[in-house]
Amino acid sequence: MENLQAIKQRFEIIGNNDGLNRAIDVATQVAPTDLSVLITGESGVGKEIFPRIIHSYSARKHASYIAVNCGAIPEGTIDSELFGHEKGAFTGALSDRKGYFEVTDGGTIFLDEVGELPLATQSRLLRVLETGEFIRVGSSKVLKTNVRVIAATNVNIPAAIKNGKFREDLYYRLNTIPISIPPLRERKSDIPLLFRKFAADFAEKYRMPAIRLTEDAILLLEEYRWPGNIRQLKNITEQISIIEQERDVNAATLKKYLPEDKAVLPALATVAEQHENSFASEREILYKILFDMKKDMNDLKKLVYGMLEKGEPAHSSVSEPITSLIVRDQYASPQPELIKTNILPNEHRHASIQETEAVIEESFSIEEKEKELISKALEKNHGKRKLAAKDLGISERTLYRKLKEYNLENF
Repeated sequence: MENLQAIKQRFEIIGNNDGLNRAIDVATQVAPTDLSVLITGESGVGKEIFPRIIHSYSARKHASYIAVNCGAIPEGTIDSELFGHEKGAFTGALSDRKGYFEVTDGGTIFLDEVGELPLATQSRLLRVLETGEFIRVGSSKVLKTNVRVIAATNVNIPAAIKNGKFREDLYYRLNTIPISIPPLRERKSDIPLLFRKFAADFAEKYRMPAIRLTEDAILLLEEYRWPGNIRQLKNITEQISIIEQERDVNAATLKKYLPEDKAVLPALATVAEQHENSFASEREILYKILFDMKKDMNDLKKLVYGMLEKGEPAHSSVSEPITSLIVRDQYASPQPELIKTNILPNEHRHASIQETEAVIEESFSIEEKEKELISKALEKNHGKRKLAAKDLGISERTLYRKLKEYNLENF
């Protein structure tokens, strides 16, 4: 077995973080076995490297290796892709087709974004893991396969289990050996190293001098949260390499390329920050937003009615009458929710209240809020659905389904 440094060099892994080193060590230790491995970590941390390490140091290294992005395959075809189908099994099935588990027999299959699998497909996958058996779509014949399964996800699987989105038995079957990849914000000392590596790569690619960071720029780089992790760092390095004429980049220049975490969809960003990994779907996030809105409105109504009932003390120093109080909710649409109350002038405060007007116009339609958030994400990303799905915190498959459901396909 090669030493740690040799492995990093072979797979172009940059960094000396203890969590990263631990993940590499576990991957190499489990490689000679046939145990299932579940790799967890945020989007963009480089989870796809570790299945390659495991396969390369396993007894299956000369057999097939295939990586499947489960989140990019439509729900209606995922079973056919993984397990194959028989001719005539569905419209368009013009011939027999082998699935990934059949063509990778004897090798390794990497299931990326396994948390996006439909429940029915999860049941099929569990059977393969437990017995090595599967059935093609439209067939009744049981087939056998000897495939090692490595899975990865950025979904909080225990939360998904609690919400009925993921099978608990499948989770424990996949999670025989867990490997956790630390986010970039926990690898601060590695960030400048990664930046220099990417800067050198792009300098060679575009045939230009490599960009360099000043001391203040390095500090800013290390303190930034990096929600997109290594993928985001690489993209920003490429942008600066191409756009900036000055090869020495200071903090002021670098800051122009670092977006604010809450720049888009503030409602979603706030919920995600306060309750990180506590929701398994975009619908639950919307429910939370709407619940908070309603709670805020009820609190405001209580406050206003309390002021009306209590009135002002006789010795109050306020000389100007309070004529109206208008409170707008921060999530209001162009027709904002409104509470308006009229309070009598000072000289009539102890008389009976003659005029109290409360107008409340609230819309708590889940569909309307979903359409609004999806439209905003698409507008911000100029119609690029992959980026819009990432901003919304949902898979591309879910976004495509929502676009069709709300007739937004031509957006």
